[in-house]
Amino acid sequence: MVYETNNETVDDALERVLAGERLDRTDGLALLAQPVEPLAEAGAAVRDHFGDGTVDACSIVNAKAGNCAEDCGFCAQSVHFDTGIDTYGFLGPEKILEAAKRAERDGAQRFGIVVAEKGVSKERRPDEWADVLESIRLVRDECDLEVDASLGILTEEEAAILAEEGINHYNHNIETSPRYFPEIVESHSFEDRVKTLEVAKESGMDLCAGVILGMGETPTDRVEAAIALQDVGISSLPVNVLNPVPGTPLAEQGVDITTEEIVKTVAVYKLLHPESRVRLTGGREVNLDSDEQHLPLEAGADGILTGDYLTTEGQSPGEDIEIIERAGLEPNREANDFDPEVVKARHGASSDSSSETAASTGAEPSDD
Repeated sequence: MVYETNNETVDDALERVLAGERLDRTDGLALLAQPVEPLAEAGAAVRDHFGDGTVDACSIVNAKAGNCAEDCGFCAQSVHFDTGIDTYGFLGPEKILEAAKRAERDGAQRFGIVVAEKGVSKERRPDEWADVLESIRLVRDECDLEVDASLGILTEEEAAILAEEGINHYNHNIETSPRYFPEIVESHSFEDRVKTLEVAKESGMDLCAGVILGMGETPTDRVEAAIALQDVGISSLPVNVLNPVPGTPLAEQGVDITTEEIVKTVAVYKLLHPESRVRLTGGREVNLDSDEQHLPLEAGADGILTGDYLTTEGQSPGEDIEIIERAGLEPNREANDFDPEVVKARHGASSDSSSETAASTGAEPSDD
């Protein structure tokens, strides 16, 4: 099938991508300068060519909240900033399983166990490490979900153990470009993050690594971040948009990104990563109007993080399914063959306690 957008720059890049060529930094910068309409058409064409016509949904649980020693300027969970969030230690395996069952019920294909710290350490915190492994086993054995994890920096031994336990994707976002990273984080380096991704990949886990848009980065930074991820090799690229949390340094500067920029960036990311899921994640609800949220999906995105996030509320899974359908796509049901209509009906009344999502489990920490 031949795709044409009547934009020479976009059409040339699209033809090369469909032929199996990898685009580079120069291509990315040229594409990002093009109008949004042909870029969105091209992003959708790439998704249609390499994908399966579905949108893959993941849910997460904040398994350990707050008191993180790192100083990421966007993060509500850093001990360096007074954000007023609830803090708690590791929830424990049963609570994690409860969250996973909620995610499965809501049609998620994958479930991420997330902790807020530099790294879950087998050597320094063996009891917590044991709880992490037990949680993975419970979810793996009792749910029809792919089990993912975001546990910070890993050693080679830890990565090998996680891979053996069945972790599908390891999430470790690079946040932004190598150039701009020191403006956002000082307590560790961009290279530290890339090293963990390499260790996780070498162990056999797939990689989920992405960015946060709207932190003051330039369009060039957005392209540079995607090129860095090309070099690592990822299968899922989460695209967050900054949701400024009061008390964090980035809350003072606000978000400097438009709907058009978000859509264009998603489309360019799909062209630069044609065989990866480009996943819409945190901040989309506060940076896109309700009647705009389907636009990134129409521009090539084919993944979504559904439900609540680590410290902020998201949309209900039912609303997310409606957005997917509005974009002319359908939810992925490969892992668990759920009924989208049942999910939409369940989340129709926000006052119903059953509208809680997987991440809501963290609101009531266990005694573990």
